[in-house]
Amino acid sequence: MIFETHGHYDDEQFDTDREQLLEEFQRQDIRYVMNIGANIATSKASVELAHQYDFIYAAIGTHPDDAPELSDAAIEMYRQMATDEKVKAIGEIGLDYFHEDVPKEVQIHWFRKQLELAEELKLPVVIHSRDAAKDTMDIMKEMQGRLCGGVIHCFSYSTEIAREYIKMGYYIGVGGVVTFNNGRKLKEVVEAIPLTSIVLETDSPYLSPVPFRGKRNSALNIPYVAKEIAALKGVTEEEVYDVTFKNSLKLYRMEENMQAEA
Repeated sequence: MIFETHGHYDDEQFDTDREQLLEEFQRQDIRYVMNIGANIATSKASVELAHQYDFIYAAIGTHPDDAPELSDAAIEMYRQMATDEKVKAIGEIGLDYFHEDVPKEVQIHWFRKQLELAEELKLPVVIHSRDAAKDTMDIMKEMQGRLCGGVIHCFSYSTEIAREYIKMGYYIGVGGVVTFNNGRKLKEVVEAIPLTSIVLETDSPYLSPVPFRGKRNSALNIPYVAKEIAALKGVTEEEVYDVTFKNSLKLYRMEENMQAEA
């Protein structure tokens, strides 16, 4: 069984065949999908999609690239949206210093505000962090003990940083990058950390694994990620699926689904 912990299936790249693709997911034993919001509009779309399909759930939040859209009124809107039973997390939120389009102080302000919302609502967080290792870690340490866990999505930092997050109770999101020839850093992280701290993700429609790099991604490509993780960890692919599936249910506090699967 597969739990796709991070995809954007409301994206316009899926407009032509979304229904057929999602139906195929169920035939391929993709048991659950977490559709991730990246701004107000896509957060609303995520909740709508989750209500159209029993196996899809939603995370709501604003990505750092869209931080300028936020306001106290927007945070209140997220607070109300989070009362929906299909909403399981606040995300994706965080810091992204790669493009430098949004001032760091603006990103940090709204990152903290959304973390505080997650604390209030007792929801896990989906963290985006790119070229912002120190500031992200500093803020997450400030919040330590106040949040109920989460995932560091599309992890791109060192093994030492991964271990620090794991000690803090977070999962490490691993997707297509682990199959790239230039993905050595992530391969080293996967080799070093326990399988019990890893969840499978795609970031669809982006970051397709080899041999589909550069093409539209979807959860149908997760087996390529699982195969690489199995090789790196010296375990079977079945073990990767089993352990990461259970990890994902714990991450999103969906343990009742685990009982149903049993």
